Parts: sequence; C-alpha cells; structure tokens
Amino acid sequence: MKKSLLVAAVALSALFAGSAAMAQDKGSLSYNLELTNNYVWRGVSQTNGNAALQGGIDYKKGMFYAGTWLSNVDFVAPKGENANTEADLYLGITPTVGNWSYDFGVIYYTYPSADSATTGELKAAVSHPMGKGSIGVAMYLPTETLEKPYYEVNASYPLSSKWSVSGAIANYESARYTTWNAGVTYALTDHLALDLRYSEAEKMPNNLYATLKASF
Repeated sequence: MKKSLLVAAVALSALFAGSAAMAQDKGSLSYNLELTNNYVWRGVSQTNGNAALQGGIDYKKGMFYAGTWLSNVDFVAPKGENANTEADLYLGITPTVGNWSYDFGVIYYTYPSADSATTGELKAAVSHPMGKGSIGVAMYLPTETLEKPYYEVNASYPLSSKWSVSGAIANYESARYTTWNAGVTYALTDHLALDLRYSEAEKMPNNLYATLKASF
C-alpha cells in the first residue's frame, strides 16, 4: 500500500509539473474550499461531531482528471493511533456514451498521524439525466481485498437557478451498515454555495450539518 501510494503521489506531482511546463497542453486547474460544522463521510462523523476546514486542487484534461483533497479529522485508527489529518489522492477518467456519463478511478485515503487507517478504493460510477436533474449509481471497491464494496444510488434536481436538492442511499458491506442522506443547496454566488444536509447510518448517531462551499 505504501509503495502504491508513493507511486500515485509521484505521478500526480509529475502531472502538475508537466502541465505547468507545457502551456499548450496544460489542461485546467480548479480549486475548492469548504467549511463545515461536522465532516460526515458515508453517514459517520470523521471529526467527532466537530467542525472541519477542507480544500482541494483538481486537474482536468479531456476526460482525464487527478487531484488531492485535505481535511482535519478526529477519530481513532484501527491500531489505536489518533487521526487528525486526512489527505486524499485520486485520479481517473470520465468517458461519456450518449447521455450516460461514467467515472472510473482510484482513490487513496491517507492519514499521516495514523497509518493504519490509510486505504485505497477503486471507483466505478455512472449517471444519466433525469429531467433537469440526474440519477446515478456508484461503487467503491477496496484495493486491498477487492471485495465487500460500498455502493450507492444518488440523485439531484434543481428547483430553481439558486436552489437544488440531492440525496443518496447506500450500503457499506465491509462496515456492515446502510446509510442515506438528503439535503438542499443554495447558490449564494457563481462560486459560493451553502449546503444543509441530514444523514442517517444504521446503529450510529444521526447527523445534521451545514457546509459552506467555495469553488474557483
């Protein structure tokens, strides 16, 4: 796993360096920054119910993408270490066939202070227009075992130029629980949005949380 993570990090760094050196073939970079009162992932708080500051950088060229994302966290890793930072690396492709949009990629979730929590997943997702909105399915398969995936059905729909609703229902086989979430998003500007969301996970505390999202 560590070797695979190092290879992914080097490849990502080389990609960004190469794109800066060749302006005629650089693709595009985008950035995101989020502030939330509770970092909830797959229905479970990663910050023990506390706030998180998050942000990431994404590179895209054609149907290829790669990126990194960071957040503070607060939980105990499998071997007893205290995890306080999450740093993710990911890359993939997003082909389209007619009205079907696909996403195939790999994600590494790393925790510098809690190495036993570091893990990887393969991602396969597809979405299709549903009126003005969309509906999709996604599966995330652990790279270490290639079994017991997390899979979900998700949907989103715009209510107006400012308001939209979205949600998902999922099953996490390796953790043995089901989860769902539903929320509403309001676009404050073209680059700033506020999301209010509620989630439930089987046999775990429910979560109501707000997230301020900036993208540029």
